[in-house]
Amino acid sequence: MKFEQKHYVPKSGSEKMALLVTKLLKKTLNLFYGGKYARRAMLLETIAAVPGMVAGVFNHLKALRRMKDDGGWIKELLDEADNERMHLMIFLRITQPSIFERALVMTIQFIFVLVYSVIYLLSSKTAHRIVGYFEEEACNSYSEFIEKVLDGTVENSPAPEIAARYYQLGEGAMLLDVLECIRQDEAKHRDKNHDIADAYKFKDLPEHQS
Repeated sequence: MKFEQKHYVPKSGSEKMALLVTKLLKKTLNLFYGGKYARRAMLLETIAAVPGMVAGVFNHLKALRRMKDDGGWIKELLDEADNERMHLMIFLRITQPSIFERALVMTIQFIFVLVYSVIYLLSSKTAHRIVGYFEEEACNSYSEFIEKVLDGTVENSPAPEIAARYYQLGEGAMLLDVLECIRQDEAKHRDKNHDIADAYKFKDLPEHQS
């Protein structure tokens, strides 16, 4: 599937705030790692692995309270969280983070779980819009990473075994192959979360759409 770059133009104050938060987060990550693309991706995936799990849990509890079928959203959200977790596992193999970086990862995860949970409780629509913007920036970051591999700035090393197995890439798979697969994942999450945010405009718990 061909990658397509997209941007959802904010239409409300909350959406503009969601985009601003995303931009600030990206600048913060760039301050930490700048041109260290693999390490920046590792930290990005630390955050990206949180929203799907938080949203899945809250929607699971909502479905139990209402004694109503969720329409398939819970599984999709948990699958998203698991996919982002695998991205993190892949970049942990690539970067071999230090003890300090592992501590940073755990700290960021803890803080973001709390912050995102509060946002989700206050406005699920805004929470999903934030993730949509997160994923837009993830696509931008991976596109930049891919360009650096293509122009030789970053070595196109062999794909980690965990990545080749997860994406079923076969023998001879390289880092570039993995990055293209991950970018495509992020594009799917981008579109799905923007779709969910749009669905919340019309009803509290959206029905599943294939």
